[in-house]
Amino acid sequence: MSAGFHIRPATPDDVNIILQFINDLAVYEKEPDAVKATPELLRTNLFERKYAHALLAFGGDKPLGMALYFFNFSTWMGKPGLFLEDLYVSPEYRNAGIGKAFFGELGRIAKESDCARMDWSVLKWNQPSIDFYEKKLRATAMTEWMGMRLEEDGIDNLQSFVLAEPSGPAA
Repeated sequence: MSAGFHIRPATPDDVNIILQFINDLAVYEKEPDAVKATPELLRTNLFERKYAHALLAFGGDKPLGMALYFFNFSTWMGKPGLFLEDLYVSPEYRNAGIGKAFFGELGRIAKESDCARMDWSVLKWNQPSIDFYEKKLRATAMTEWMGMRLEEDGIDNLQSFVLAEPSGPAA
């Protein structure tokens, strides 16, 4: 690439690079102790079970950034969607076109996969990213929707809602 960097899909050999970017992102997002990912979890869930996919940007052999995404499904559209879980570019390489290149590659993947849309979240205080998404990408903020989340304890608590085994007809 004439830009001095290239983007490629991550491989199992890249697990430590991916984990470093995840940790760097957690520090940037003011949650350095929140990361629970391990190389083993990433290897299993990205490359064996294929729950998500990662793209990496490199300048020569130096890793510059990461985009991690997965596919969801839109019931209204009847088509898949691409959800960008995380995009991170090392601070010293920002404003070099890497973020735009990641979105270009994600757009290509979304088109190839016949996705109806691309979605992602951004922290409300992250104004530089919001400006990039709105001004450069012409993305639209979803003001009518609020994100909701259950973490592991909450998921465990859902077991109390499981219906009992239906009883068969009386004998």
